[in-house]
Amino acid sequence: MEISPNSMASATSAGSATANNPVLASDFETFLKMLTAQAKYQDPLEPIDSSEYAAQLAQFSMVEQQVLSNDLLGALTAQLGSGNMAQMANWIGMEARTTAPVQFDGSPVTITPNPAAVSDEVFLVVYDSDGQEVQRTSIPVSADPIEWAGVSDDGTPFDAGLYSFEVESRANGELLLADPAETYARITEARTQGGETLLILEGGSAVLASSVSGLREAA
Repeated sequence: MEISPNSMASATSAGSATANNPVLASDFETFLKMLTAQAKYQDPLEPIDSSEYAAQLAQFSMVEQQVLSNDLLGALTAQLGSGNMAQMANWIGMEARTTAPVQFDGSPVTITPNPAAVSDEVFLVVYDSDGQEVQRTSIPVSADPIEWAGVSDDGTPFDAGLYSFEVESRANGELLLADPAETYARITEARTQGGETLLILEGGSAVLASSVSGLREAA
């Protein structure tokens, strides 16, 4: 059985192209079997040239190092992921400031508006879980936090459920800006998804940890 340097190089290239993949370990085992078979079945009258054998051993070493490197990188990634999860676990029970829909249970909801500075009129627009507008209220032209009581214009309390908020900035009757308003919601769970940390808020809304703009102790 004869293995040319070209075929050995191809095997090495294929192994490198599948880094961090179980296929690489399989290729490594195949490489070892091929090299052993080559030494076993070589022609005694025409033994393998020493330089060719040395080159194949070098390629063997490269494949081995690639496998070990991939294992090390995998372990390091897992360690970093678990460390991040441990940090995020400390957030559970705290209130995160995001633009995600927030659970209304009868208690006032803290809203952080950010209207355009040049606006002369600002409205807080409230949407239910179906995305339907349920209320539109004039608010001050200010970035100071406000409390949404969850009461309709006729004094009737809104049903418990998920609500989202938008701040409309207007000047001379023209709409300048319509931005989602940030609210505070309690974090109930942290999980990993696609290599990122996902936070679950009270009511079921899910947000990436990287999108949280503020944290505070739960009221």
